[in-house]
Amino acid sequence: MSYDTLKRIMDLVLGTILIILFMPVMILVAIAIKTTSNGPVFADIPKRVGQGGKEFRFFKFRSMIANAHELLHTDPAFAKLFEEYKSSSYKLHHDPRITPVGRFIRKYSLDELPQFFNVIRGEMSLVGPRAYFPDELVNQQQKYPKTKPLVKEVLTVKPGITGYWQVNGRSEVNFDKRIEMDADYARRRSILFDLGIILKTPWAMISAKGAV
Repeated sequence: MSYDTLKRIMDLVLGTILIILFMPVMILVAIAIKTTSNGPVFADIPKRVGQGGKEFRFFKFRSMIANAHELLHTDPAFAKLFEEYKSSSYKLHHDPRITPVGRFIRKYSLDELPQFFNVIRGEMSLVGPRAYFPDELVNQQQKYPKTKPLVKEVLTVKPGITGYWQVNGRSEVNFDKRIEMDADYARRRSILFDLGIILKTPWAMISAKGAV
């Protein structure tokens, strides 16, 4: 049986089990978001880039004020923040748009739990590279031209909920290093490698190292 077939079976089996196990947590998070801030339960963000460059709807709990992504790109009040966002590999360490509940769920990666449904739908895998925004890939490749061949390698595989860079630094890793690690994963991917990353993921979540 091929790696891709085995991985898909693993995604479906473990993804279903994890949805069942985390369902009570997801319900509590959804209630906390809805009762403490205005806006939808899920983040209203643009599509992400998946395998082969195909864009897909990315499920994620809302951890910011409503329309946070659009406001960052269009509201003059956030112009300085937007420049910081682009210069720091599309990550902000002190983001005023984050709600109190959002800060907690981001710290422990609870906002990522709905992505299990992306896994079941076949758009993502449990383990894989980061799911990048389309404009993020364009702008970061302009900033780091040497990453262009690495991006092509990364897009040959499905993005993952967790991955090689996520358990080795998370948001402390800039784009050039992150895409290098993602490409390294794409070359080395195997069931054993995937299982090793899955086993490291709970500690990465609990320790909250590199979370923003």
